[in-house]
Parts: sequence; C-alpha cells; structure tokens
Amino acid sequence: MTRPLRILVAGVGNVFLGDDGFGVAVADRLALDPPAGVRVEDFGIRGVHLAYELMNGYDVLILVDAMARGAAPGTVSVVEPDLDAIEPSSGVEAHAMNPDQVLACCKGLGVRLNRVLVVGCEPEDCSYRWGLTDRIAASVDAGASTVRELVAGLVEAWQKPAGRA
Repeated sequence: MTRPLRILVAGVGNVFLGDDGFGVAVADRLALDPPAGVRVEDFGIRGVHLAYELMNGYDVLILVDAMARGAAPGTVSVVEPDLDAIEPSSGVEAHAMNPDQVLACCKGLGVRLNRVLVVGCEPEDCSYRWGLTDRIAASVDAGASTVRELVAGLVEAWQKPAGRA
C-alpha cells in the first residue's frame, strides 16, 4: 500500500492590503470543509512560519496568493515554479517574506521542496485597505474549487500503480 500523499495548502497574503488577502480568504473557505488528508492553513504574512512548517516534509505545497500576471482582475490561474531556478537564501526578513522569499529561505535552510503549485488570483486593488474588492471576493470560490481539483488530481496520480497509464 502506498503511503498517503502529504499536501499543505497555504493561504498567504496581507489582509490589510485589499486584494492581497485573496490567499487568506481561500484558506479560510477551504478550512470550513478541508479536502480529506490535506492540511489547510492561513499563513497570512507569516512567511517564516510557513518555511518552518515545510520542514515537516510535504510532498506538495499549494500556495494560494494574489498574483499579478496582467490578466483581468479576478482571473484565477495555476503556476508551477521552477524550483531548480530558485536561489537559496540565508537571510530572513520576518515582515517582508513573499512566497518567492519563503521558497528561497526553505532552500537555504535545506528544506526539501518536492513540488510547489501556486493558485493565484489577479488582484484589482492592493492598496492599504481592509477587504477584497467585489471582483476578487467573487473569485474566492473559484480559487477554492481550483485547489480542490488540484488535490483530487494529485491524489489520483499518487495512488496509481507505477507503470499504469
């Protein structure tokens, strides 16, 4: 029997910067009914805590965050960063760690990152304000659904016997 797949879903972002709180909102939504066997956590701006949590060894990290890519506000997309291209970092600035810096910190600490997927939402307004804009708030369910679909596909692929198509 195959061991269970270890997945961490980490909502990140700053709720005091409007749409930057998208990842936190999605983590909160998923926490109401988390996918079976998956750890869902709102890490907010606690990047150092996320880096330390990853020391517990996960097969897959799904980061959920606001992600400006030039699409229409509210567009949800999935990106898989090239982990080999991330330079290790030994410096830690506890109050300014974005997801790229968290991954660099993990590499610097010797944390094994097996696979990382980023579920991002194109923000509309990340200025100093409380709450998501209407468009981004309307995309929280799509973000949560995207995470659920990714988890289901990852678990299905993990459970397939080797060599079976």
